Amino acid sequence: MLRLLALSVLLCESFGNEDIEPGAADIPQILPAYNYSSIWLPKEHIPYFLHNNKEIARVCEQDSKCPFKEQLAALQSCWGYEEDCKSDHRFSYPVCTHVDFGWARTMEAAQHVYWTQADFGYVMDRLNELKTLCNPVKPGDSSLTCSSFTRYCRATNLYMDLRNPRRNDERYNEDFFQDGEIGGYCDLNKRALLAEGEHKSPLQSWFAELQTYSQLNFHPIKDGRCDLIIEKPVYFMKLDAGVNMYHHFCDFVNLYITQHINNSFSMDVNVVMWDTSPFGYGDLFSDTWKAFTSYEIIHLKTYDYKRVCFKDAIFSLLPRMRYGLFYNTPLIAGCSSTGLLKAFSQHVLHRLNITQEETKVGKIRITLLARSTTYRKILNQDEMVNALKTMFNFDVRVVDYKYREMGFLDQLQVTHNTDIFIGMHGAGLTHLLFLPDWAVIFELYNCEDYRCYMDLARLRGVHYMTWERESKVFPQDKGHHPTVGDHPKFTNYSFDVEEFMRLVLLAAEKVVQHPKWPYKQKHDEL
Repeated sequence: MLRLLALSVLLCESFGNEDIEPGAADIPQILPAYNYSSIWLPKEHIPYFLHNNKEIARVCEQDSKCPFKEQLAALQSCWGYEEDCKSDHRFSYPVCTHVDFGWARTMEAAQHVYWTQADFGYVMDRLNELKTLCNPVKPGDSSLTCSSFTRYCRATNLYMDLRNPRRNDERYNEDFFQDGEIGGYCDLNKRALLAEGEHKSPLQSWFAELQTYSQLNFHPIKDGRCDLIIEKPVYFMKLDAGVNMYHHFCDFVNLYITQHINNSFSMDVNVVMWDTSPFGYGDLFSDTWKAFTSYEIIHLKTYDYKRVCFKDAIFSLLPRMRYGLFYNTPLIAGCSSTGLLKAFSQHVLHRLNITQEETKVGKIRITLLARSTTYRKILNQDEMVNALKTMFNFDVRVVDYKYREMGFLDQLQVTHNTDIFIGMHGAGLTHLLFLPDWAVIFELYNCEDYRCYMDLARLRGVHYMTWERESKVFPQDKGHHPTVGDHPKFTNYSFDVEEFMRLVLLAAEKVVQHPKWPYKQKHDEL
């Protein structure tokens, strides 16, 4: 589209003096307008988008109606993975307090390790891995490009023959395609493709789906071999558990990383759920898709009994990749805060229209996440809440994020307007991704799963706390795991109220001391 725009401008310049009515030459010429509303990003992300889309930046410079004039002054801004990105212009860089000698020998080396493990350095590594496995011989042919172990792939003019779908109860059937049923009109390096199978696993790579990718002897689109041609870019995704926020947001985070690899944040795309079973998918967080696509999610079975051709197909990064984000991500100790997770949070909040509300000056907003599940309930919750309410500078709210009683967008609005978020170990603590920067996440008790939400808080860059004194927490019993027996996650707990208040007051101090806390004055009562 930009090439057409440039061509139209050149044509106007080439023929601008022909057939002009008298006096018309004095009328200022207006450049064709770019659809700037399609750049639907947080204001602070616009300079980074323009840095990576220099044609759009040039159009904006010449267009008096461009709304991004202010952002043009910061075109040197870069996420960090770009080849021309200077270190002092990066979106952010990790903060390390000490060196973990198991990973690094200097503070600078520790920062770099963390940046490549979990920040935009991770994107840079995926970009550097890309290799073309099926080369187009001439323009308009098919292509297939993948990162190592086929964790991410992009295909053009992709052919899928779904006339005889092999559906069964397995969501990720590894033998779904036979030779010739998926492929493209290009020069395939089959040996290189088959060498990428080391991570073959449903939620770790796309190797099972692409191992039978074939070099076709026909052009699927030009030769009329398609029953259906999909013009819009398509993101194929294999999804984790849609009823668990922690696992499902691994899907969304990896989709966001995939968008960075593609350098595209367009909403005019289709998301196709790759599922070889006939079943549906329970999704308690479906509102989140509105941050990534303007359309309903499509099940792969929608295309059954057809030969389908995709002009632009992206196989997204997956939720449980080895050394992926953020499930079981190995992290160097002593470092925190990633621009990648912060940018993800800003991106989702912006597109879902979740905003900061005005609050009473100096009030600290505390949200306690209750549980109505069988296990990990707070047995003396009322006593603890009443203790919180004795502090006049605390604005206390108790919530139970039941999807039938509170929609997910309403949950996010509460979370994003929280200064101290308190809850027992559980997937609901994934809400910490959407806390404001100055907030504290207080995992009341981690049930001996020490790293899960501490590491997620480190990634997001919010302060993490948990219970400190084992002698002041009282389990109901030893716990009753259905197969392994005693287990701390399978019981309920009471807490010493005085100790609880001590920790909350420490959390409040962290909030008011944070440089981004909107109300700078400290209060003696803390």
